[in-house]
Amino acid sequence: MPEPELPRPDNAAIGRALHALTALLPALGEGSHALNINAERTDGTEMSADLYVSLEPDSWRVDHSAEEYGQFFMLLTFALENSTVRDAVLIATTTDAEPRVCGWEIRAGWLHPIDTAELHQTVTSLPADDAAPLVVCHAPALHRPHRTAKE
Repeated sequence: MPEPELPRPDNAAIGRALHALTALLPALGEGSHALNINAERTDGTEMSADLYVSLEPDSWRVDHSAEEYGQFFMLLTFALENSTVRDAVLIATTTDAEPRVCGWEIRAGWLHPIDTAELHQTVTSLPADDAAPLVVCHAPALHRPHRTAKE
């Protein structure tokens, strides 16, 4: 019996995921950033993936293996495609001297800034650790690529 074929996102979603990362990283600015994506699939399964990046002038470095980067990228892609994921958010935490956090809701095929009051309520409800408190910042609006006729 042949194995079932895994779902494959459409090419437009893969392109949007690439564009989202190329828009997101410069918007975060220089420093070390922890990116976390949380998604709920249409079957109710919750999934998450993390990506740690360091941004310097004219370069960036992913502090994960290729497999971990692939997991993050595929979850982002499926969230942008919106066929197997019904709810997703991407949170960016800058871990430099003044830790700050911002976030985007993934809907309608793109990343939309989360309201800072809503994000602040979520962040303050999490258990505190010994680290400096996070400053909740407004997430920058990211330039969305042109939509295709299919979208």
